[in-house]
This record gives sequence, C-alpha cells and structure tokens, in this order.
Amino acid sequence: MTKDHAPLIVVSGPAGVGKTTVVTRLLEGTNLCLRRAITATTREPRPGEVDGTDYYFWSEGEFRATIDSGRMLEWAVVFGRDFYGTPRSEVDEYRARGVGVILVIDVQGAARVRELLPNYHLSVFIEPPSFEELEARLRGRKDMPEERVLRRLATARDELTQADKFHHRIVNRDLSEAVRELERVIRERFNN
Repeated sequence: MTKDHAPLIVVSGPAGVGKTTVVTRLLEGTNLCLRRAITATTREPRPGEVDGTDYYFWSEGEFRATIDSGRMLEWAVVFGRDFYGTPRSEVDEYRARGVGVILVIDVQGAARVRELLPNYHLSVFIEPPSFEELEARLRGRKDMPEERVLRRLATARDELTQADKFHHRIVNRDLSEAVRELERVIRERFNN
C-alpha cells in the first residue's frame, strides 16, 4: 500500500461508542468515494447481523488459516476471547481502484495499522461524552451478560487512554454532529 492509493481511514474507539453507526451514516449521506471494510470475527452473530454484510463470521480455524497465509491486514483477540480482523481483500483491491476504505476497528487493530502504514492513513478516535454515558449505552444494549459488560468497560478505560495516538478525536455526543465532523476531517485530509 502506498500513498498513491485511495484513502485509508481508521475509525476506532471503545465498544458501545457508536463508531459503526457514525460511519454508516457518513456513507449513506456523502458523495465521497468510500466504502466500509467488512471485518471478520469468530464471535457469534448478534440478532439481525448478516454474514458478509455486518461481519464475516468465521470459525477460529478459518480465521487462523487466513492469518497464516498473510491475508489479514490486521487482527487481534478482543475481550480475551474472540478474533477480529480485516482481510486484505477488503482493503487492497478497492484502494488500488481508487475507492477509499474505512476500517471500523478496535484500538489494537488501529495500532497495527499505525505500524504498517504510519504515513498513509488517517486515524480517528470516536469517544463518548463521558464514561458514564458509555456504560449506559453498553448496558442499554441488553445483549450480553454482566461479566461481558464489565470486561468491555475495563477494556474501554484502557482504550480511552490511547486516544491521543490518533490524528483526530471526535466526541459522539450528537450523532449528526459526529458524522459531519468525520466528513469534514476526511475532506480536509484528502482534499475532497
């Protein structure tokens, strides 16, 4: 990957902050030539999630085989149990054709992209208005047991300390404002 390719944008932040929602709204309402990379995971689908649209839901064996063959751009074990990562096929061929790619990934994945492409990406950290608001959002999902909520909150505390490593920070206080700010940052960086 080089700077001659279309933009690579990394959007990260703690679970429950709304990063996927912000990116989805951006893509629905912009004329920027961008797509969201579909990431792979070994976790079970949540109700309503569709394989190949929301995530690629893979077995651990399939995930490990993709890593071993060098076909993953970045990957990590998240919350101590599930693999998440971005297949290179979701990034390289699109960028080579002039289509910018947005990665909606965790903080570990963002760190890996920083290592691989320090000068050829834009990184944006989405943060909650407060930790209490983030906790309320996670609990409001009502789709996981208490021990998983507590683990995600502990991870979020650590992830929030990494925000200064990103090019930009956006507080997701109001969804429309967060979407406008993300579009502004992208246009400013890539002169679109």
